[in-house]
Amino acid sequence: MKSSKKLNSPNRAFSFASTGPLSEKDSWFSKLLVRKIEPTKESHSRMLSDKEIIYALHTHNVRPGSMVDYLKNYKETVGLMEEKKANLSCNLVASWTVQVGDLDQCLHLWRYTGGFEKIDQAKADLFHDPEYLGLMKDRANYLRSRHLQYLLAFSYWPKIEMRTGTNIYEMRSYRLKPGTMIEWGNNWARAINFRKHNNEAFAGFFSQIGRLYNVHHIWCYESLQARKETREAAWRLPGWDECVAYTVPLIREMHCRVLSPTEFSPTQ
Repeated sequence: MKSSKKLNSPNRAFSFASTGPLSEKDSWFSKLLVRKIEPTKESHSRMLSDKEIIYALHTHNVRPGSMVDYLKNYKETVGLMEEKKANLSCNLVASWTVQVGDLDQCLHLWRYTGGFEKIDQAKADLFHDPEYLGLMKDRANYLRSRHLQYLLAFSYWPKIEMRTGTNIYEMRSYRLKPGTMIEWGNNWARAINFRKHNNEAFAGFFSQIGRLYNVHHIWCYESLQARKETREAAWRLPGWDECVAYTVPLIREMHCRVLSPTEFSPTQ
């Protein structure tokens, strides 16, 4: 008989149907079976995220040899946005260059407080600002391509905290099978508890506009060696392997990038 399990986020609950706890006799194959999701009349975003905060992830692919000029231009743009932040209701959370993965690439994470209404307002204001338009025009000389995603933060992830010192970040991005976002959230609401011990969890997001059914988990480490040791320690914790086993069938594609903060990134 199937039972119904529920995991509670701070303000909302979401659930899935399960066959019950696994015994030692359960095979690895049985762990990979995807459990059915119960129908719901609420949107996935309302069930998984409990804040009226929208994150904008800008991905910029820079022309080889143009990185210095590009970063100078973007730093000026950040300064201009800082001057206007009272009217724009947005702020830069993080700015990174890719060190391992898609090279000649930069990622910028902005936070808008007040929902999509504030994003509409900011775009209207900026696209009538000659200085901003001038910086955008100059930046086009340094870019090969760019992409924008609007994201929501998973409610069960720790609150984003700015880091100091010398750190690297790892962004692990997943493209999920359509219809599996709630199942992902159910598993990671439990799995994140295995990854809180070393303050490595920086942010967890899922896409709202852009490439859909995308998830981004961002981790912070002191070094690649610290990353290795922290991840190996997680595998020694009872229950972590089960969480991973349940999420594997939900994934269509995944990749990771190692990131380094820019000099003007609020988090270091």
